[in-house]
Amino acid sequence: MTRRIDAQERAPISVTRLFAPVFAAVTLLHVTLLRLPYFWDEGGYYIPAAWDFFRFGTVIPVTTVRNAHPPLPSVVMVAWWKTFGFHILSTRLLMCVVTTFALLAVFKLARMFVGQAAAFAVLVLTAIYPVWFAQSTLAHADMFAAAFTLWALCFYADRPGWTLSVSHGSVQRNAVWVAVLFSLACLAKETAIVIPAALFCFEVMLLADRRPAVMARIAGSEDAEQSHRLDWRWLLALVVPALVLVLWYVYHHWKTGFTFGNPEYLRYNATANMSVHRVLLSMRHRFVHLTLHMNLYLPVLAAIMIFLLPSRTGKPILPRPALRMITVLLVVQWIAFSVLGGALLTRYLLPAYPLLLMVCVAAWQSRMRRWPLIAALTLVAFAIGCEVNPPYPFAPEDNLAYRDMIVVHQHAIDFVTSRYPQATVLTAWPVLADLQRPELGYLKTPVKTAATENFSREELRKATVNPSAYDVVIVFSTKYDPPMGGLNLAGHSRNDDKRFYDYHADLLPAEAAAMLHGQVVWEEDRKGEWAAVITFPRGYDVRLLSPFRGMASGRKL
Repeated sequence: MTRRIDAQERAPISVTRLFAPVFAAVTLLHVTLLRLPYFWDEGGYYIPAAWDFFRFGTVIPVTTVRNAHPPLPSVVMVAWWKTFGFHILSTRLLMCVVTTFALLAVFKLARMFVGQAAAFAVLVLTAIYPVWFAQSTLAHADMFAAAFTLWALCFYADRPGWTLSVSHGSVQRNAVWVAVLFSLACLAKETAIVIPAALFCFEVMLLADRRPAVMARIAGSEDAEQSHRLDWRWLLALVVPALVLVLWYVYHHWKTGFTFGNPEYLRYNATANMSVHRVLLSMRHRFVHLTLHMNLYLPVLAAIMIFLLPSRTGKPILPRPALRMITVLLVVQWIAFSVLGGALLTRYLLPAYPLLLMVCVAAWQSRMRRWPLIAALTLVAFAIGCEVNPPYPFAPEDNLAYRDMIVVHQHAIDFVTSRYPQATVLTAWPVLADLQRPELGYLKTPVKTAATENFSREELRKATVNPSAYDVVIVFSTKYDPPMGGLNLAGHSRNDDKRFYDYHADLLPAEAAAMLHGQVVWEEDRKGEWAAVITFPRGYDVRLLSPFRGMASGRKL
């Protein structure tokens, strides 16, 4: 058995040969999602920004908010649309390609650290983890950034004493790839700069370590001393992405007069977050995201418990420099994304999840012969997490709740456009954008709209001041909340959520109808994601045409 395993590890599978089967698997697993209309931030920024570039050739959007996000996702999407056409299926398949590219980097990096068999486990668990699975077909910048970041880490970690492999690429070649790939990651999403910045500090930290003999011994290689010496090529490679990002912001300021998008965007995502209380609360949320969220507690707890068992091999679970690097990156992402970002979206942490799963799988492998059983249990837990919502509020894009939200929104819009085609519809974002922009896939022609911020009691009270401004209302759940009377692990934090995270309680359809003096004529609920249509006895402007006039004009009545 040992000989067969060793022979397998000596003959690694080519990563390029894995592309076709991994892409096929990703596509088949998401086949029912490939024609869903665009969702949330897709329709709020990324698709409109790419659509503007497609039509007008400008990388700075003109028909949506200017958030100063770097332009690489728009450039890639437009190049893809030019080749395969502008439609939803085309975009979803592109994201399957990007996800496959990212998963191959996960496999390559895991194989460098834990061997080929464990690398397959890490690849599969990453692909099925609910947050990753949900993001795999959504046209957000985060998957682009994660893919380039993980490939950059493959070249950065390719050093003697860091990996299980014997042969390594030259430092100069690897440093060039690190600079290029991290730069592309930053041009996909500005927050990707967190990881090269952390690695820059990591390199400087290694210089402060004056124990070369100890480092060589714990790394299990006499070459480890050389690998831990500060090398200006690595520092330069890690500085280049920051310079590229600065150049983008200089260009954006030159074109718009704003460096970081617009003042409100900067306030919401940075300056408004600088209170100690909020940062500590955010760190607690991010700790949950990195250890417990969407059944992640199972592999993490299994790894912690397994650490109590004696090692089968007597070796560290990972090459020590690699473990130190992963620890630094996880801690830095935990802290950085507790400060940055007004909404604590888990998709910011996409590069962290495969790194965490590598550590878990390495721990299982080092202590148990039947570690694949734990991997199988984790896979089942992740698959359940994709469909079963947890007992606390979360962003719908963290699992397939986003599909349920899209479906109820689509059905509500279909009902309104078929029954009340000339009505002015009062609703909130993102349905507001869905009604205004046919390119998002919900309708063929835009309808007249009136806007409300949300469906809280305070906002709907404002809508009652001018009831003639709208004829129909579409209300919907703007967030997921556990059912009333059920278990809610976050019920104690409502005041903090209102103060720091824009939490509000949406009125239920009957409550909203009573406040607006209307009646609910349609509603639907899918696993806690709901929508409803409210109409009013006063009706709206309907112009009756004689049948003869309709026939003469050729219009259907």
